[in-house]
Amino acid sequence: AALPAAGPSSRLTPTMSDQTLDYFLSLMRISRRDAAEVTWAHAVNSRRKLEDTLTGPTHMMEADIIMRGCDPKEPIMAHPPDTDSDITLKEWLEEVKAHDKGIKLDFKSLEAVSPSLAVLEGVLTDLSRPVWINADILSGPGGQARPLEPQAFLSAATILPPRTVLSLGWTTGWTAGTDNPGYDWEMVHGMEEICRTVKNPVTFPVRAALLAQSFPQLRWLLQQSDRYTLTVWTGQNDSYTLQDFLPYKQEIDSSKIYYDLRYSVGVKIIFIEP
Repeated sequence: AALPAAGPSSRLTPTMSDQTLDYFLSLMRISRRDAAEVTWAHAVNSRRKLEDTLTGPTHMMEADIIMRGCDPKEPIMAHPPDTDSDITLKEWLEEVKAHDKGIKLDFKSLEAVSPSLAVLEGVLTDLSRPVWINADILSGPGGQARPLEPQAFLSAATILPPRTVLSLGWTTGWTAGTDNPGYDWEMVHGMEEICRTVKNPVTFPVRAALLAQSFPQLRWLLQQSDRYTLTVWTGQNDSYTLQDFLPYKQEIDSSKIYYDLRYSVGVKIIFIEP
């Protein structure tokens, strides 16, 4: 349902809040409005992985989309440097239709966005399931990769239903044994400026190893709109502790932070006492 905008700068625009928890609660797949209960499967980019995940226990499936590197040029499920796959986006979505999983589609290039969203709109006519669309659109702490141009990505996404969650992140880097900077005020102000006119729910993917040094900035960002959530993710070799999450658990509502982490870590986070 449309809600009045919560942010100070978009009061006249009807906007959507995140429906993901409502969906899994309605299926009795989670027990309460705690985003830490939502579990994730990663890189579901092959037929085998898709088959295993669709019959497994996770709530949300994350997959990567690129344009095939040779003819026929079409959106396929693969992560660079791969240029081909045994499954196209259309085939992947046709399989997903028969199940109740939520999906998160990750884009590393603008080239794949418009063709993919046209396929998505054509295949997934059932609008109840959570659909998240992810891209890094700004440079963040230690980020070396080039972000996607924000307005081009958001413009392509306007064909999607307003309940679609836009997962809008920063490129980041992390190096063991060094003093890694967190998300600074310029980064969160820049992101808020881009997102304040967006009608969709927005989640900000944030790197677990950078949370401890970013709490004031990320708390401020969440306070700017009821549409906003965080999704905590981790690099394969990143180092962080459960203690890093404590201020977030103490001061931010549990419906506002998803934890896209290893299952064992996610379980421990649920039981951290605020």
